[in-house]
Amino acid sequence: MYTFIENIIIKYLTDLSAYVTSVIVVGIAALICLAGAHNGILINGIPLLFICMSVAFLVQWIAFIPAYIWQTEHFYDLTGSLTYLTVTGLAIFGKSMWGHSDIDTRSLLLALLITVWTLRLGIFLFMRILKAGKDRRFKDLKSSLPIFLRTWTLQGLWVFLTSVSALTAISTTTIHPVDITLYAGTIIWIFGFVFEVIADHQKSRFRTDKDNAGQFIQSGLWSISRHPNYFGEITLWVGVTIIAFPVLRGWQLVTLISPFFVFLLLTRVSGIPLLQARADEKWGHLQTYQKYKDNTPALWPRFLPIKSDPESKSSN
Repeated sequence: MYTFIENIIIKYLTDLSAYVTSVIVVGIAALICLAGAHNGILINGIPLLFICMSVAFLVQWIAFIPAYIWQTEHFYDLTGSLTYLTVTGLAIFGKSMWGHSDIDTRSLLLALLITVWTLRLGIFLFMRILKAGKDRRFKDLKSSLPIFLRTWTLQGLWVFLTSVSALTAISTTTIHPVDITLYAGTIIWIFGFVFEVIADHQKSRFRTDKDNAGQFIQSGLWSISRHPNYFGEITLWVGVTIIAFPVLRGWQLVTLISPFFVFLLLTRVSGIPLLQARADEKWGHLQTYQKYKDNTPALWPRFLPIKSDPESKSSN
């Protein structure tokens, strides 16, 4: 009897915590939006940036409904990608309609870079889950309405905070001519984008080789970083923020949090910690894996790696 009551209490507290987290997440986004909307374009008195933020969450909540009903996560990543495209397009459209001048080069470039990254990553992730048939991250989440809802709400935060410096730069009334920051940011973005694409391609090719079944990759870019794709992603968002920086004024500078958010998300929350735990569980008993882990940085590439054995992979 006591166990039954304890289980009910635990479930209630867990569900309550999930709902509270969702509210806090939206609140955090709203506060950053409030700062970024300073000196921004208004549409009938409503900041364009606020509309973009609202859409970012609204899309997630709409997509959550069928996802929960059918207990599927197949369209989770795809929805995130479509949200990036939607809020970016909305920002550009809003500026073209309600801005005080023609759309500037900086805004068009930011929109282009986000669109290219989104299309590439979205297609890659969607094809990966179609091939795998499921996403292990959602195994214990789908059955709980508040926890699954929290997951979708967090994706709204991810979309908004990751792109907030660019969205703020697009939706602001400040115009800045083409300068060194635009060129430097673009070069950094290209470097990060190419780095991420190559890393993803190398790992996909490694996994499709049947001879590598049950083995871990430690060749190519994966020989100088255990998570080179994440390094590339962080780098490209740094480039986006550098491009956006010259038009940010006053409280808008708060939106420079964008690349720091990406860094914290990938290195402290859902990226490296989860993948590292799985890798340790699967290959932790192998000496070759321990050597690879000890000699290879988790994130920042070691472009002059320590010499290792010729063997480039290890099996269970």
